[in-house]
Amino acid sequence: MDMFRLEEFDSYKEDNRREVKKAKGGLPISLWETYSAFANCSGGVIILGIQEKDDKHWKTTGLKAADTERLVKEFWDIANNPKKININILKDDDLKTYEIQDDLVIVINVPPADRAVKPVYINNNLFGGTFRRNWEGDYHCTQSEIRAMLRDVPEETADMKVLENMDLSVIDKESLQAYRNRHKAWRPGHVWEADSNEEYLRKIGAAAYNRNGELHPTAAGLLMFGHEYDIIREYPEYFLDYREMLDPTIRWTDRLQSSSGDWTGNVMDFFFRVNSKILRDIRIPFALDGQRRVEDTPVAKALREALINCLVNADYFISRGIVIKKDQDSLVIENPGSIRTGKKQMLRGGISDPRNKTLLKMFNLIGYGERAGSGVPDIYAVWEKERWEEPIVQEEYNPDRTIIKLCFRRKPAIKTGDKKPAIKIGDKRIILKTEKNKEKIREFLMEHGESKTSEISSGIGLSVSRTKELLSVMEDVESLGNNRNRTYRLKG
Repeated sequence: MDMFRLEEFDSYKEDNRREVKKAKGGLPISLWETYSAFANCSGGVIILGIQEKDDKHWKTTGLKAADTERLVKEFWDIANNPKKININILKDDDLKTYEIQDDLVIVINVPPADRAVKPVYINNNLFGGTFRRNWEGDYHCTQSEIRAMLRDVPEETADMKVLENMDLSVIDKESLQAYRNRHKAWRPGHVWEADSNEEYLRKIGAAAYNRNGELHPTAAGLLMFGHEYDIIREYPEYFLDYREMLDPTIRWTDRLQSSSGDWTGNVMDFFFRVNSKILRDIRIPFALDGQRRVEDTPVAKALREALINCLVNADYFISRGIVIKKDQDSLVIENPGSIRTGKKQMLRGGISDPRNKTLLKMFNLIGYGERAGSGVPDIYAVWEKERWEEPIVQEEYNPDRTIIKLCFRRKPAIKTGDKKPAIKIGDKRIILKTEKNKEKIREFLMEHGESKTSEISSGIGLSVSRTKELLSVMEDVESLGNNRNRTYRLKG
């Protein structure tokens, strides 16, 4: 989304993705904190030569050509100075100059940094110069946030680590045997079937030799097949929690926690227990193969994919753990850790970059999980086909957290007569475009909070009338106030 359009200048105000600086006396020191903050989050735009008025709108500060030439040179000199900024992620065309009412402004578009170069920090100070952005502005990242970004840098993911302080006794034999049985059923006659447990663990990535030729479990092997009391020795914040709330008079109609002590508490056991609980009681349409009922429908596969996506992308070092919440008409899946590919790429699909590659490999070996990065787009496609309300993906920081909300409520029927023929002849282009625009509105409201129709329309590049029409039929959006003062926000 273009965060600055000259024609929309009069409607802008400072928010989570836009920051203005007066820059009359030179480049402000705080500019570089904002640069770091935007780079370490979802990107944003810094505008020099602007002052925010008391009513939150903007006015120019009187920069002229000589000022902008000096500021632009100073900016690039500092941006390319590794003692000030550890890395310059900008291209030449990310900085542009515009003329507004006889004054000039400098617009700097800061993209989100690739995980391979995060964190972006200033003043040659990793732990003191790394920032992120929230609604209050730029804030210093905590050490745990910085370490989480550093863990995501190597191509060798954290679950590949060889745990030399543990031996293979931490592997639960029943969990391993259950896994081998599933592998055998999925790939009968596989060449690894006759291998010993030790050799089998090594081949699936659950164990590896150290430099002394000793076989130890990997972090993935511990997570997949270990006991909770051993797992927390390596991952102190490890916690898996399933909460079912089907009866409003009862706090939990069902709950499963990794720390309960009455089951292993490992990832594999959690997956199979929770997968069956998720499908139970949800009105999932079944499919027919000839006259035979097929239980493994696209919906069931999508839900399973969402659960696996959560497990293989979790950062098990971060607090609060994995939480799955199910009620009568929705499922919320939360995992610790940011989205490694970025939210836009995750929704677009096509790139697979799991935080725990070995865990994903082990799920793949028994027939589960996607490698092509199509998991989340497939979930959206299934929900669209079932005419359910569109899934919502949220990303939170401090601590990092990814949340997927899946609703099983039907969308309101389309009543306008001009859209019915399009559906009858199978042309879904209008509907797909409508849903994409609704998702843009949701993303805007997630980022900017309560907003007016004009602010939303300018932010997503849609006419005010069309934006107003979409807002009126979105069940997850509520309006506040009347007429000219009306604003909108996401429910809940």
